[in-house]
Amino acid sequence: MAMLANKRVKIIAGCDSDATRLSEWKRYCHNASTYSSYGYLFAACNPDIVVISVNENAHTEVALAAIRSKPRLIILEKPVAVSMKEGLEIADEAKKFDVPIMINHERRFAYDYHEAKSYMKKIGKLKSITAELCSGLRVYSPKDDSTGEYSLLHDGTHLVDCIHFFLSDFASDASSKSSESGTTNASDFSTANILKKNENENDAHRRSVLYDTKISSVYYDEKDSSVVRNITVHFASDVCPSITMKISGRSKFFDFFIDILGTEGRIKIGNGFAEFYKREESKLYTGFYSLALDTSVKVSKRTQYFSNMLQSAVDFLDGRTPLESTLQDGLKDLDIIEQIKAAIQDF
Repeated sequence: MAMLANKRVKIIAGCDSDATRLSEWKRYCHNASTYSSYGYLFAACNPDIVVISVNENAHTEVALAAIRSKPRLIILEKPVAVSMKEGLEIADEAKKFDVPIMINHERRFAYDYHEAKSYMKKIGKLKSITAELCSGLRVYSPKDDSTGEYSLLHDGTHLVDCIHFFLSDFASDASSKSSESGTTNASDFSTANILKKNENENDAHRRSVLYDTKISSVYYDEKDSSVVRNITVHFASDVCPSITMKISGRSKFFDFFIDILGTEGRIKIGNGFAEFYKREESKLYTGFYSLALDTSVKVSKRTQYFSNMLQSAVDFLDGRTPLESTLQDGLKDLDIIEQIKAAIQDF
C-alpha cells in the first residue's frame, strides 16, 4: 500500500510461489505482471527497485539472484539473513555488482522514533538504555538456526537496531577511539574479519558501539531444555554506561519498548506509545527536582514507517539523500545477535 500511494513508484511486477496469495495481490496491482518464480521475474523485468519480503531462510537465495539482475536498489526485509556467514555472502555479491541494499528496520523511518532520537539531546548525559521484547515465540533454539524462526532473530533484530539507531550520533566518536586504540571500528565488515572474529575477540566486540556481550540470566522451556524462553543481556559501550536487552518468549501478548534514561530526562517509546520526560522543580519536595511528562512534544499517531521507508528509497535514487538503514547497519545488528547466541552456549 505504501508503494501504491507513492507517486514516484510504479509497481510493474510481483512474484510468489503461492498462487492464491499472488492472485490476492493482483487485486490491488491490476496492471502489474505476475510470476511464480523470481527467475522468471528477473529474466522478464528490469526494475529500479526490488523488494524482497520472503521468509528469513530464503533471504540469501533470493537476494543473490536479485543482485545479479542489477537493479538500482534492493529493499531487503529484516534481518539480513539467518546467519552472519550468509549475510556476508549477500554483502560480497552486492559489492561485486555495485547494488545498494536497504534493510527494512522500519522503526528507523517512523516519526515517533525520529522525535525520540531528536529529544535525546534534551535529556543530558546518557545513564542507561533498557530494551524489552515480549511475545509467545521462543527466544532461541539451536534447531531453528536454519529457519530463523525464533524471536531473538525475528523481532530481536529490531531491538538491537533501535539501540544502534539511537546511539548512531555517538558512534563516530566511539569508532575514532577504537581506531586510536588499534581495534576494529564499527564499519569494518570485511568477510575475512568477520569469519576470523574468534581469533581476536577484541575486534569482534568493537565492530559495534555495543561490545562485551554478557548474559545475566537464561530461562529454558520446561518441556525442552534446548529452547530458551527468557534472556537478559548486558552490553558494554563507550557512549552509555548501562545497556540491557530483555527478551521473553513466555508472554501471552506482544510488547516492544525502549527506555532511555539521561541525567536530565527520560524517553519511553514502544508499539503504540511515545513519552518524553524533562527535569523540573519538584511539586512534592522543596529543593528537589523530578521528571515530569513533557506535554510540549507532539507526536503523530500515524508513524508512517513504511511510507517513510519507501520515500527514503525514492529520495536516495533521486540523489537527494544518502541511503538510510544500510546493509552495513543490518550486518552490525546480525553480528550482535550472533554474539548473544554464542554467549547463550557459554552461559
